[in-house]
Amino acid sequence: MDEYRHLTEKEIQRLENNSCIADDWNNVLVKDKFNTNRIFQSSFSGNIKLGNFEKKFILEGGITKKSGVRYATLHNVTVGDNTCVENVQNYIANYEIGHDTYIKNVGLILVNGVSTFGEGTHVAVLNETGGREVVIHSKLSAHMAYLSALYRHRPILQQRFKELADYYSKKHSSSIGKIGSNVVIENSEVIKNVRIGDYAVISGTSRLENGSINSNKEAPVHIGSNVTCKNFIISSGSELSYGAMINDCFIGQACCLSHSYSASSSLFFSNCHEENGEACAIFAGPYTVTHHKSTLLIAGMFSFMNAGSGSNQSNHMYKLGPIHHGILERGSKTSSDSYILFPSHIGPFSLIMGRHVDHVDTQNLPFSYLIENQNSTFVMPGVNLRSVGTIRDVRKWPKRDKRTDPKKLDYINFNLLSPYTIQKMFKGIDILKELQKVSGPDSDIYSFRGAKIRNSSLNKGLNFYNIGINKFFGNALVNRLKDIDFKNSENPIDLLRNTLKPHTHVGLGDWVDLSGLITPKSEVTSLINKIENNTICRLEDINNEFARMASKYYEYEWTWIYDKFEMVYHINPEKITFEDVIKIIKEWKKAVVSLDEMVYNDAKKEFSLSFMTGFGADGDKDQKLKDFEEVRGDFDTNPFVQDVLLHIKNKSALGDELISHLIF
Repeated sequence: MDEYRHLTEKEIQRLENNSCIADDWNNVLVKDKFNTNRIFQSSFSGNIKLGNFEKKFILEGGITKKSGVRYATLHNVTVGDNTCVENVQNYIANYEIGHDTYIKNVGLILVNGVSTFGEGTHVAVLNETGGREVVIHSKLSAHMAYLSALYRHRPILQQRFKELADYYSKKHSSSIGKIGSNVVIENSEVIKNVRIGDYAVISGTSRLENGSINSNKEAPVHIGSNVTCKNFIISSGSELSYGAMINDCFIGQACCLSHSYSASSSLFFSNCHEENGEACAIFAGPYTVTHHKSTLLIAGMFSFMNAGSGSNQSNHMYKLGPIHHGILERGSKTSSDSYILFPSHIGPFSLIMGRHVDHVDTQNLPFSYLIENQNSTFVMPGVNLRSVGTIRDVRKWPKRDKRTDPKKLDYINFNLLSPYTIQKMFKGIDILKELQKVSGPDSDIYSFRGAKIRNSSLNKGLNFYNIGINKFFGNALVNRLKDIDFKNSENPIDLLRNTLKPHTHVGLGDWVDLSGLITPKSEVTSLINKIENNTICRLEDINNEFARMASKYYEYEWTWIYDKFEMVYHINPEKITFEDVIKIIKEWKKAVVSLDEMVYNDAKKEFSLSFMTGFGADGDKDQKLKDFEEVRGDFDTNPFVQDVLLHIKNKSALGDELISHLIF
């Protein structure tokens, strides 16, 4: 790095001839190739360092701007090589600006005193009145925040989280702010106590105060017109635009908040996309999405969630204030004009339709429809397993991962079926059978935790859950055996049984979903113990543990499956035979084909005549059909439909091929 030097008398004279002034020219240091011709009508005070200005910026429309400092007041500022600072209406104070950065038409950029730049901000998530605060910082992951918000029964853990966050925020506090290299800041009003990473683009922004913008070359951050932010962390690859307003918020990687979206005291993690509506005290896990002006998300925990137009929740009952929160587990959706009275807990991959005014608890009835009928909540367990929308969502999420930063904060498991959802199916079966036992198998309606279940829905739910269980266990078994050559083995049965034996004991017991990360609860407990006893004492090491859990998922999953094998199939896996395996594969094939056929038929409804209403204006039936096909396509050639048919074909062929290898 080039050394700085004092200005020569000639250089000072040239600068003064260029209408520049300084409180003390001795406090202005420059590099050897410093060019006075690039400095005009500027004022310097405090400690100033100026780099070499040789580069030109080519702007949209072909306009060229030279690097340098023009029409600006700088106080305690370092300007890097080939950076342009021009038209600062007020001043820039207490900043180090990197190289190749373009700053033009700004009002005020300053650090006032010692700042933590948003690090260590307490966010009152889920409970607006406090009690579940998450201390945000630049290394915060969805999984760490989950433990911080929900594991309040571990006070030592919470104290350690606070200590680690406080240490991190103090370590990064400073009276000098940083604006990285290759940054663009233009047409913006006030930036106060904000740390800005490399390659960030800030254009037309109204006000940014007390925050960190963790932009980098691989994943730039874009902040657009009329955006206001206070007390915030914005992670790499994210975008805030068109009047978004955030206060006391963490924005995770590759998130988008736009079109006047308003959020306060909330956490948003990877790939969230929020437009038009409002959020207050929410925990928005990965892929939480809302697009509608009339939608309010409040005091809820979500992930992989899509909120319909007019979705709303209540977190108080006008007694002790807004102290209640609700949980909609991964994959849940709300229809237009839906309402949920908190506290409520909705199981994974559920669809909520209508207004639900009782405190509903369906956490162990996954893949359900919750439908309002005459102010009562009716649950249809398991029916969402056959929904084309559910399958489409699960397939699109990995494709819509916009994170380009090689260093991920969140470790996301996209699986529809996992030990987490299957264990809920086991519990769901027990619940439904117990309802039958208590109220009788012929009851028309069963009551369960603020909801009602019709007899037909209960029986269908049992069937759906059994299909899901057979599909999940069969998938794992087929994947375990498909590449093993049994016919050329000296002892095929020993090879079979040894292949099925797990390599670890980790995975037994309950599993949890840490807002995107599916892992054994025993691993989470082990991590918590290490944090509490100071075995793990760095934020980065905590995230490394989450990464390790994610990498071991399939190994741990098989341990869980092996342990449940006898319960599901009434077969001891240590004594399993090839005949047993063939029987299981046939059941698996039946479950896969059955479920795919239900999805196929559900998709077919989208192409029925009733869905063509509004197509073929002023035409007859044939014109209506033609217009529909031009817009929506033909059912038989629809890409998703083709995928479903191909899936049936491939899985059937895989099952038949594996069976042929197991017959001696």
